[in-house]
Amino acid sequence: MTSPTSPAPLQFLHPGWFSLVMGLTGLALAWQAATPQLGDWAGGAALALGALGTVVFVVLALASLWRVQLYPQALAEDLRHPVRHAFVAAAPVSLLLVATWLVATDLAPALARGLWWVGALGQLAVTVWVLGRWLAPTVAHAPDAQSLWNGVTPVLYIPVVGNVVAPLAGVALGHPVWSAVHFGVGAFFWPVVFALLVARRLTHGPIPPRLHPTWFISLAPAAVVGLCLLRFEAPPMAVAAVWGLGLFILAWVGLHARRFFAQPFALPFWGVSFPLAAFTTLTLRLGSALALPAMQMAGVVLLALASVVIAALLLATVKGLRQGTLLAPEPVAPVVAAP
Repeated sequence: MTSPTSPAPLQFLHPGWFSLVMGLTGLALAWQAATPQLGDWAGGAALALGALGTVVFVVLALASLWRVQLYPQALAEDLRHPVRHAFVAAAPVSLLLVATWLVATDLAPALARGLWWVGALGQLAVTVWVLGRWLAPTVAHAPDAQSLWNGVTPVLYIPVVGNVVAPLAGVALGHPVWSAVHFGVGAFFWPVVFALLVARRLTHGPIPPRLHPTWFISLAPAAVVGLCLLRFEAPPMAVAAVWGLGLFILAWVGLHARRFFAQPFALPFWGVSFPLAAFTTLTLRLGSALALPAMQMAGVVLLALASVVIAALLLATVKGLRQGTLLAPEPVAPVVAAP
């Protein structure tokens, strides 16, 4: 029996762990997109990565249900936490990505349709719940009022802008209208969340160093919006404009990568995985749509980079689990006030 001084690792399996599924399935979709350039073996890599991501999702889902049974107070704490509550959306987004992988590889269409509907409705519900916190009554200068700004981190993109993931599979599954509904919600709140992040940085100081790698999540909206525009058969030049914005964000955030990742490995490091994979997929598909060999080659280079990064993240995660440094209490970061 676990003693009070040594809590069980399962107690700390918060929803942020589903970011592993997002990274793995995102990379699977990138390899699938590279099939025209690299051949059938790229499709085999996509199958293997997607299967691994699906297995990880099943394991995490079962472990999360077990955690709720054993440690309901841990889940309640996650839902109250200013940052961890936003990671709840990683579960429905993971479902949407698994469904997208199934559609891309033409596997189990009935299962893909069921997973997509559960993920789409779950994502919409989480978005309403997260945004409901913004309108909840607070008392001036109370901890709840401060926690609203503490919760403005790049992680907020997942529950709010994550709706744009739905069209990736929804259009192919025959649900273009409902996909457009999700796209509208996510596209509207993309600049809203970005403005809040800038306001928080300028008026309330930087986010805790532990969360610095999550700045890479800022790349995800541009990458996925671009992919959705391709699904909606938008003019390629409009997609190229969104791709250019993504390229700028990658350069803007990437300049600080050495500083962001200089700290000991932690789960937020996975924040780079899905955005980089999604931007790789957009680069490959847009290069094909525009018949630009240079862009297609850039996509292959990005694919190699994303694969190395995610492989390194996997190795670091396995090492962290073996050493007991991951499923453990998170360090309390001080709130840094702006000068």
